[in-house]
Amino acid sequence: MFKKVLIFLILAAGLGAFLFLRNYFNKPVPEPALEDRLPPSDFLGRVYLLELSRETSAMMFYNKLPFRDMLSYDFILSKAKGFGLDVQRPAYLFADEDGNWGAMIEVNDSSRVYSGIQGLKKNLHVSDSLYGSQPVYRLEDDSLYLAYGEHWMLFYSGEGFADKLQYIVNAHKGSIDPAWKAFLAETRFKDESLVLYSNWDKFRENGIETALFAHNSDSVSVTLLAYIRNSEPWNFKPKDAGWSIVPNSATDRMINLHLDISGLRGKPDDVLYRYLSKLGKKISFPTDEFIAAWDGDLSFRMGGTQKVEQQYIESVMDENFEITEVTRTQMIDVPAFSVLFSLNENGDRFINKLFAKGILTHDGTKYRFLYSPPLYMKKRQNYYIFHSGEKQPEVVKTSASNGMWTNNGTRFDFQLDSLTNRELFGRVSFPVQHIVNSVTR
Repeated sequence: MFKKVLIFLILAAGLGAFLFLRNYFNKPVPEPALEDRLPPSDFLGRVYLLELSRETSAMMFYNKLPFRDMLSYDFILSKAKGFGLDVQRPAYLFADEDGNWGAMIEVNDSSRVYSGIQGLKKNLHVSDSLYGSQPVYRLEDDSLYLAYGEHWMLFYSGEGFADKLQYIVNAHKGSIDPAWKAFLAETRFKDESLVLYSNWDKFRENGIETALFAHNSDSVSVTLLAYIRNSEPWNFKPKDAGWSIVPNSATDRMINLHLDISGLRGKPDDVLYRYLSKLGKKISFPTDEFIAAWDGDLSFRMGGTQKVEQQYIESVMDENFEITEVTRTQMIDVPAFSVLFSLNENGDRFINKLFAKGILTHDGTKYRFLYSPPLYMKKRQNYYIFHSGEKQPEVVKTSASNGMWTNNGTRFDFQLDSLTNRELFGRVSFPVQHIVNSVTR
C-alpha cells in the first residue's frame, strides 16, 4: 500500500512539473519596447514629429520653402497613417562621430508598411535583401537603409548597418541601453519637441558628463538651448562685470568672457587647464603664465577693414641719374582687429613671456600677435587693449559672456545664460535666411 501511494505521489509530482515547465517554456516572450531596441551611439535624439512640424511651419511658409507642404502637420499625419506609423509617440534619432546616423519610429500596423514600401518602388530605385532572416530595403540613390518589424521601423544611413540592425532585432524586454535610459530619464527640456543628448567619450575626456540641446524656432531664426553638466565642480564662475569692446555693423567675429578664474590657478590637472595647455602647445603659448596673470576678462572683435598709415621706401632717380631711397607714406586697408584683456600683478611677466616666445613682437611703434596686422596698444589700469585702427574702439562695462561668429554668410550668436556648481546653461541662435537660400538655389 505504501509503495502504491509513493508511486502515485511521484507520478503526480512529475505531472505537475511537466505542466508547469510546459507552461513556462510555452509562455510568450514579451515584446521589447521601441526604447529597448535603440542602439548605443555617440549622439542621441528624441523628436515629436507633429509638434516639431507645428513649431517650424511658420518658418517654412515665411521663407517659401519648396518642400514645406511635405513637412506640414497634415501631410506627415496622413503619410504616417498610410505607412502604419505612430507619430503621436516620439521618434528617436542616433548618430556617431563618423557621420553614420539613423532613426527609429513606432509601427502600429505593420501590414501597411509593406504596401507603403511597394508604393515607394514605383517612384524610387529600391532594392531588397536579407540580413539573416530580416528583410531590408535600400534606397540606392540616397544610400538609405530601411527595415521594420511588427512594432518598429528603422531608417539608417552610413556604414555599420548590419551591427545596428543585429542589436535592434536581438533586443529583449527591459534591455534598454544605459545611455538611452539616462537620456530618457532627463527632466530638462522634457517638453521640447526636439532634444539631442550626448555623453560622448570625447566629452567625458574633457570632463563633460552630459550635454543636452533643445530646439526652438520662429519664422526667421532657430535657437538651440544648451545644458552641460560637468563631472566635477567648475573651477571658475561668472564675474560681476568687466570691460568689453563694443561691436559695430562690420563685426563678424566676437568673443566676450567675464569669469572669476581664481579657483583655476594652481590646478594644472583641471580639465579646462589641460585643454588650454593642449591648445597652447601649437604655438608654444605660455599657458601657466597666462592662468597666473589673467584676471578673467577677454574681449575680441574682428570684421571689416580700417585705414592705417604705412611707411614704405621707394627708390627714385635724380637729375644726375643717381638712385636714392625716399621714405614715403600711404594709407592702406588692414583687417579691423581688436583685443582687450585684464591682467593682475603677474601681467608684466606674462607680456614679457609673449615677447620672449615671439608671439607678441614690435613693429616700429606698434605690435603684432603672430600674423595679426600692426596694432596700437594702450594700457588702462589692469586692462590692455590692442587695436588695428588709430582710433581706440569703444568699450563698455558688462557682465555678459557671449560671442558671435559668421560662417558662410550666417551669423551665429552664442550666449552663456548661467553657470552654477557643475551646470552650464547657454544658447546658440542663428537666422535661417541664408541657409534657406542655399537650399533653394
